[in-house]
Amino acid sequence: MIYRDFGKTGEKISALGFGCMRFPEIEVDGNKAVDLEKTDEMLLEAYNQGVNYFDTAPYYCNSNSEAALGHGVKAFRDKILLSSKFPCEVAKKPGDYRRQLESSLKRMDTDHIDFYHFWGINKDKFDNVIMAQNLLEDARKAKEEGLIRHISFSFHDDAKVIKYIIETAEAAGVPMESMLCQYNLLDRSNEEMMAFAHEKGLGTVAMGPVGGGRLAAPTELYSKLTGKESLPTYELAFKFCLGNPNLNCALSGMQNLQMVKDNIRVASEDTSFSEEEWKVLGDSMEQLKKFSDLYCTGCKYCQPCPAGIEIPRIFNMFTYHNVYGLKDHAKYMFEDYVKKGGALSDVCKNCGYCERKCPQHLKIREQLKKVEAIFK
Repeated sequence: MIYRDFGKTGEKISALGFGCMRFPEIEVDGNKAVDLEKTDEMLLEAYNQGVNYFDTAPYYCNSNSEAALGHGVKAFRDKILLSSKFPCEVAKKPGDYRRQLESSLKRMDTDHIDFYHFWGINKDKFDNVIMAQNLLEDARKAKEEGLIRHISFSFHDDAKVIKYIIETAEAAGVPMESMLCQYNLLDRSNEEMMAFAHEKGLGTVAMGPVGGGRLAAPTELYSKLTGKESLPTYELAFKFCLGNPNLNCALSGMQNLQMVKDNIRVASEDTSFSEEEWKVLGDSMEQLKKFSDLYCTGCKYCQPCPAGIEIPRIFNMFTYHNVYGLKDHAKYMFEDYVKKGGALSDVCKNCGYCERKCPQHLKIREQLKKVEAIFK
């Protein structure tokens, strides 16, 4: 297993982290329950092979994940790093942070959580819940008492908000120590802010390294990018993430023992991408998109469409189909869009607004019809 300095926390973290939101489940008395026998085996295998970072949250696996994780790691609890999360929506009155933390500690059967995250925050939650209710101070007190060891946040918002959160918390005297955010070969929107976080001394963890399963499907993407013999796409995805010098750990939600073994192999190989290879792959990905049959940058200048057509979203489906070779997933995206009432070219008002605004001068009305024909 590859280990890395986890920012300035003083911890060494395994390159692969175990995401505990997809534990195998069974039905017990009509209710969903975690299959503890299989889960214990998965957790032990991960630990024996060097994984030392395990991430859970109160609502994962029908609210059973924290307890299942605590059960599975009991024998080696003091040798690993446990991560869980505080859901900001429960903060209604003073003391709610502490009460939620104590509930997680009880479920996990541990006296401390190593990395306790403000969960899935955006600027609104940060300003109007965390700062407004002085929850950073609650976190500081919990850390002083040894209930948590590091103050962290997981993130879902525009990338620029990361800098705001880190700087505001630092100015308040309660600095963030690690960050969990979306990052993969298909979504690099947080890349610049990950570098900022790294420079500020935060540990950095990526969720969704295989794009929520999108990069698990076999494709010829590696060959397209490098001209070399094909590499399984999920390996490409993991290695791309771990090649980023500003990333400490890639978190994978693992569902079975074989997935644990496969991911450990990829994260342990000496043939991981260098920083230079990582950069070349990223640049190649951008070039590949530019030379596709339809290069939409996703700038959204064409929005809002008077007819309600989500043009960048539809063109992104074509990118998945044509550029990345993720044809089944692209078709699923299209069908899901239509099922949820998404507007298509048949309601186009033919006003030409989109084409006048497009920096790439795409023939949008014509291209929409061609893309839709592929998926219908």
